[in-house]
Amino acid sequence: MSALGGLSRRERQIMEILYQRGKASASEVREAMEDAPSYSAVRAMLRVLEEKGHVRHQEEGLKYVYLPTMAREKAKRSAVKHLLDTFFSDSPEQVVAALLDVSATRLTREELDRMAALIEKARREEK
Repeated sequence: MSALGGLSRRERQIMEILYQRGKASASEVREAMEDAPSYSAVRAMLRVLEEKGHVRHQEEGLKYVYLPTMAREKAKRSAVKHLLDTFFSDSPEQVVAALLDVSATRLTREELDRMAALIEKARREEK
């Protein structure tokens, strides 16, 4: 399965809904979407996500219910790995530098402290 980074905006939106709910029918996905496309467009996107291996369906009564095929945490790691490989030459340092550059004015003192604590934890585990 490819990383979630290779999905369209709408496909990512659908995946987010499925991760939040655990499972949902096409009509439930559509209801949860902001500025939702037609029902048939949502069904088509769910079929594409299924073909790509990101979701699977099961029958519940007369309707299909869609579920993510990968746990959210695993999908996050896969997406980050894809990002690292594609844009940052497999360098976590470059990713962090880019994140800090982009969000420097939006990071709170608490967020910076938590990030510093994560770095310290990684240093201790390295030994």
